[in-house]
Amino acid sequence: MFAILLGDDGAELRPLEPWNAEEYLTHLDRSRDHIGRYIGLADAATDLDSARAFLQSYADKTAADGGRIYGIWLDGTLVGGVLFRTFDAPAGTCEVGCWLEESVVGRGLVTRAIRVLIDWAVNDRAIYRVEWLADSANAASIKAAKRLGMARDGVLRGSYARGGGRRDIEVWSVLAPDWRKHRETSARG
Repeated sequence: MFAILLGDDGAELRPLEPWNAEEYLTHLDRSRDHIGRYIGLADAATDLDSARAFLQSYADKTAADGGRIYGIWLDGTLVGGVLFRTFDAPAGTCEVGCWLEESVVGRGLVTRAIRVLIDWAVNDRAIYRVEWLADSANAASIKAAKRLGMARDGVLRGSYARGGGRRDIEVWSVLAPDWRKHRETSARG
């Protein structure tokens, strides 16, 4: 297995695999309400079998080159993650996503981890368009998209059911040339 350091604060990005199911479930249980506020990720793993099945679905996506999932560990504890929810290399598109425990919000973990994913997708896999979907009420997710140099493409009104009602989803994206320019600009400043 590999780990990518995300800075000097003890944060690492590692593959999140079926054998991590118990640790993944424990992590979700620590922050289930916070994580589930805007996304259904926490609903997909409510016990050890469903956690293992969810992670296996991403192992299968990885094998088919259709998605990937990574955990963010801080000082050896799983505190969140990032993923390619979809990955279509022939079409040159993918969708990235994230989740994080409330106790570690505001440390830049998601931004640093997503940068690793986008760098790999654009530079190594020739992905042209990277999408980010965010609940319109999720200000932190929208701020992260902006920090990543993404542009708001539009709003999918009433796109999904959550919390007893219909929610709007904002679609953000960055194109490969814009990503390269953003990375160059952020490296200088």
